[in-house]
Amino acid sequence: MSATPLTNLNVWNFVTTSAKKLSPRKRVRRWVTMETTSGILLMVAAAIALIWANSPWRDGYAALAETTVGPESLHLNLSLATWAADGLLAIFFFVVGVELKQELVAGSLRKPREAAVPVFAAIGGMLFPALLFTLIILVSGDSTALGGWAIPTATDIAFALAVLAIFGRGLPRALRTFLLTMAVVDDLLAIIIIALFYTESIDLLSLLFSLVAIVLFGLVVRSRKPRWWLLVPLALVAWAFMHDSGVHATIAGVVLGFTVPAKLVHGEKETRTHVFDDAVRPTSSGIALPVFAFFAAGVSLGGEERVSDVLVQPVVAAIIVGLVLGKIIGVLGTTALVTKVTKFRLADSIGLRDLLPIGFLTGIGFTVSLLISELSFPDSEHTTGAKLAILIGTALAAILAAISLRWDSRLARKRDMNEDGIPDKNTSLIEDED
Repeated sequence: MSATPLTNLNVWNFVTTSAKKLSPRKRVRRWVTMETTSGILLMVAAAIALIWANSPWRDGYAALAETTVGPESLHLNLSLATWAADGLLAIFFFVVGVELKQELVAGSLRKPREAAVPVFAAIGGMLFPALLFTLIILVSGDSTALGGWAIPTATDIAFALAVLAIFGRGLPRALRTFLLTMAVVDDLLAIIIIALFYTESIDLLSLLFSLVAIVLFGLVVRSRKPRWWLLVPLALVAWAFMHDSGVHATIAGVVLGFTVPAKLVHGEKETRTHVFDDAVRPTSSGIALPVFAFFAAGVSLGGEERVSDVLVQPVVAAIIVGLVLGKIIGVLGTTALVTKVTKFRLADSIGLRDLLPIGFLTGIGFTVSLLISELSFPDSEHTTGAKLAILIGTALAAILAAISLRWDSRLARKRDMNEDGIPDKNTSLIEDED
């Protein structure tokens, strides 16, 4: 791609250039943002945390997670685990916000008719896990765990896309677009859930200051020559006041991402949503998400609490069933209903059978599920069980997704997979881009 006028943003490499031979730094950036790489980094970080947290040196892991840093005068003397969840994860949510803006303005969500089926599938894929979770908890009688109803509703798109890229070769590329569209809707709904249901109290003055900083960020990011030394401080101020307001600080990242223009401005050849996505995604995939996974997935099963005691907690079964079974019922059931009772159809070359592996892929909760578990059960007896259930449910969903993807790829495909009466034209297959 050709260079854009944003030459003054080179510190964060907010400029994409075309070059026949990439520098080592650019090769690393490209490698980090590959779908398979980002998924592997998450798994490695979680594995290291689990091993360390359950080793003879578990106290060192706990001490590291609880180490506090930051200025106390600004109410930012936070533990490293909190910095990872509230701070680094805001970078990930900034990328989510930029991606949402691009999809809503010029992407898969721009035309409601084309996006209808994956949008409904995403909604169903969030409702049914929540319903199953609530039903299991109510039947068990453990009403104190009801606050975790949103845990199995989330999908970790980085992890899911990694599994699809590895095991989905031979299947239509339209499946990846379908999964991405679902993930965008899933992210949007997850953001709304966090904002509405996991905010206890709001300091309106701090929230106002945060919104003012966001508006100023939006003005700068839309200017002819946005300066990084203005954008970064404004983003930090917006995040700090959002954190102080009581609204989860990651929401600041989403809103900041929404301010980035998704249409060409000032005669540029590339939209700024793409430029900023390319610039920030390596940090999100290579640092923010793995570090968060490292601090969030370190479930310690030592001491007085035995594994068997944790596994029999109702919240464990509720989350696993929600992630694995609830997602399948929601995605497949909603899609089948929508395509039968309305005029909406699946995209070219996608059949209903293809949504079995997609349903399993959406059951890979991990990052956002771990975040919601921390918001649902702060300092609670359910935290260990919830995190362990997320890891088990995610692993099961990933394994079942891999098996069903290979099964689906071996089956013969019809000329009209989406059964709209027109032979499929868009039949390109998923390539091993990584």
